[in-house]
Amino acid sequence: MTVAETLAELVSIDSVSSRSNIEIISYLATRCQAAGLALKRFHHIDDAGIEKTNLVALTGAEFSDKLAIELALVGHTDTVPYDPTWTEALQLTAKDGKFFGRGACDTKAFIAATMAAIESIDLSQLKEPLALVFTADEEIGCLGAKRLAEVRPFAAQYAIVGEPTSLQPMRAGKGYCLAEITVCGREAHSAYPGLGASAIFRAARLIERIERIAEELKSDQRAGFDPPYTSANVGIINGGSARNVVAGECHFTLEWRPIPGQRSDHVLNLVKQAVADLQQHDSDFVCEIDAARADESFETRADSALVQFLEQVSGNASGTVAFGTEAPSMIALGADAVVFGPGDIRVAHRTGEFVPADQLHECVNILRQAIERFCM
Repeated sequence: MTVAETLAELVSIDSVSSRSNIEIISYLATRCQAAGLALKRFHHIDDAGIEKTNLVALTGAEFSDKLAIELALVGHTDTVPYDPTWTEALQLTAKDGKFFGRGACDTKAFIAATMAAIESIDLSQLKEPLALVFTADEEIGCLGAKRLAEVRPFAAQYAIVGEPTSLQPMRAGKGYCLAEITVCGREAHSAYPGLGASAIFRAARLIERIERIAEELKSDQRAGFDPPYTSANVGIINGGSARNVVAGECHFTLEWRPIPGQRSDHVLNLVKQAVADLQQHDSDFVCEIDAARADESFETRADSALVQFLEQVSGNASGTVAFGTEAPSMIALGADAVVFGPGDIRVAHRTGEFVPADQLHECVNILRQAIERFCM
């Protein structure tokens, strides 16, 4: 089966994060088993009561408590939702040297290239263990990879984490953190504002402090990132019940993306201090902060054998990413991790998502060479 045919079959499986990924995992398990790999599934039930599965396919070793992998190829099986008016979202379409479809770029192209690479190699010739790792729920918090890091099914020396990087090896990445913040007030008729306390006004004061924090964060910079500092954003805000009622509650969402070397809770602690300062001037200021997500940043040494290999075979200098990935989970398992794959993250998640055909085919060649370099 060609890599394009494999990609077409993967795209045809609806694996949006809100659904179970059992179907796509079953497909990949069948392909891996036919190639002679040993399989181990890691099942769990998500918060919505839906069954999810991580799959580890192994060759060159047996599953054990002290399993050591030389190279792991990691791809997430879930996708973001798609607009129902995109009628060809689940049908791979070729046009102008590109393959279109939901997940074609992020990140089923990498998975297809992985399958094509291992099926082109005589796996009996491998001298070091190789693992294919297919995860659930990357798009909603890298949850599947985090679960694997918790149960530690193996230790790894190197890991290539599939993401659309236009075949540029990415050896460092920002973290991703999220907090849901609720500011409380006291409702009253808006004709008599003294009888109440506006949660929206209070939230506005806190957001103004967060904007100052965002400016202060720019003083701590890491070369190679765009932007080179920890960014912060208030992306959603809502509050109040009617135009003539003093708002009793205001809720907003704060996200920040910490640079390597900065603690994931650094911004959170600054926000908590801002709340404490505001309470000095308003003793009734009540604010609840739910730190919903804290993904660490990552950085792999520039002189890592994997970084240098991928730079050489791709012809691209290593770089950095500003979006969350599963690399920190692989690092937690001991690996030098590099984010790498075909496609451009800037066209992921949108209607008309695509992967260039030439990058897809070249990714097969590079992954094949990676297996030969580290496992043969």
